[in-house]
Amino acid sequence: MSDSLADLADSTRTEQNIRYRRILLALGLLVLVALALALRTGRLDIGTDDMLAGFKVLLTKSTAESTADLSPKALAFMLIRLPRCLLALTVGMGISASGAVYQSVFRNPLVSPDILGVAAGCTFGAALGLILPQVSFSGVRVLAFFGGVAAVFSAVAIARLVSVRMTIILVLAGIIVTAVFSALLMLIKYTADPLNELPALVFWSMGSLSRASWDDMVVILPVTVVGLGIFHLLRYRLDVLSLGDSQAKALGVNPRMYRGLFICLSSLVVAVGVASCGQIAWLGLVVPHLARTVVGPGNLRLIPITVLIGGIFLLLADTVARTALPSELPISIITALAGAPLFAWLLYRNRGAGWL
Repeated sequence: MSDSLADLADSTRTEQNIRYRRILLALGLLVLVALALALRTGRLDIGTDDMLAGFKVLLTKSTAESTADLSPKALAFMLIRLPRCLLALTVGMGISASGAVYQSVFRNPLVSPDILGVAAGCTFGAALGLILPQVSFSGVRVLAFFGGVAAVFSAVAIARLVSVRMTIILVLAGIIVTAVFSALLMLIKYTADPLNELPALVFWSMGSLSRASWDDMVVILPVTVVGLGIFHLLRYRLDVLSLGDSQAKALGVNPRMYRGLFICLSSLVVAVGVASCGQIAWLGLVVPHLARTVVGPGNLRLIPITVLIGGIFLLLADTVARTALPSELPISIITALAGAPLFAWLLYRNRGAGWL
């Protein structure tokens, strides 16, 4: 009897592994299809020859002489469309994975990456940079990043001062920090020039990848890759943390140390993304739920699937944002219009699931 049960368990495990590999392969192919579609779609019709010319210059380490020989379309592809699509893919992967990490650390499926005030801090920092004189857009992004980091460390500092039921206090501290930075943002909006500064503040807070460049990729790509790599390597620790502090200690995992590591690293990934693109609504909340519906709550499979779905989701959303209307839409409008109905459907579909 025990042998037959063991054989049945092995068979089930094998079927699950095969199904997971098929899903992983299918999503990997979808990433390539979505990237090809995004690179090909736009107001400027860029042909395959122009794309190949742009890729050739990039692969051969472009110089002023080599770029001067490119056609305007090839140059636009190399300097504008390609970095924008890669930025959307990278940011989507990073924010989505951070959302899955937050939900496991806080053991709450309704937690999103801005729970500790990252988005509010980044928006305040960007707003400050937009109203200060002689601050370049790169300076705005730097201030946005430091604003997000300051918000997270403020929430952690408040939680450490209280130091009672750390997980719940962190969430409450995040609400406090978000309220403070939101109030400071409203103060900046109230004092901003209504003709020039205020519209810039509003549009930045709604999110956009229109200013994407290779300089952004130089900063975002290493941080996101390192963050995703650590999430994947420590996925077992993340599963243990989701069981609670008592169980984690019993299994030899230091919950305080790993919780701090996951929170700081995921907040850093989110802050880098939001600092470059502005706030992106629903991404870090909906995508982990969608991935959890596909492969279950275990982070061994959840993190890779979340990464792939997040990249596809933001890449397609940015493609719609820049092509749906004659003028470009803020990307948060697209992610909210797609994410909110999708989240409602996921809640209905998983209403009997134990992890909801």
